[in-house]
Amino acid sequence: MAADEPDDEFDELDDVDGEEGGPEPEVIIEISGLSLFTHVGVTAAEREVGQRLLLDLRIDVGECDATVTDRIEDTIDYGQVCESANLVAQQRNYKTLERLCAAIADRLLDQYAARTVWVKAAKPEPPLPYPVSEVSVEVLREAE
Repeated sequence: MAADEPDDEFDELDDVDGEEGGPEPEVIIEISGLSLFTHVGVTAAEREVGQRLLLDLRIDVGECDATVTDRIEDTIDYGQVCESANLVAQQRNYKTLERLCAAIADRLLDQYAARTVWVKAAKPEPPLPYPVSEVSVEVLREAE
């Protein structure tokens, strides 16, 4: 192919913009390994001293205009998602990872137009008398 000839393979990709009535792509935003220091635990010592948690977040956005517009305003800003999760984790002390995950999921559903939110919180160094690399809890919430 000569340098001035169009590349048909890439021309076809340019046509995938939803104008022909084709479905828009489904978007899932995923954040892995968000490291936060917070106060979660059943014992008073855990809640007082605090510890590092690792969060994984998955947000099912569904169809998203940013796939066409390429504008951050037309999607969910994952930097803001991290900030929201951190604020929830810092607002109060939680006894269980279950409650923390549910509170984060609820906040994200309230803030963003998402179909589902999945939150996983892991304690990489749980205070157990057994050799455990981590403990974790997952919560899945769906929009009403």
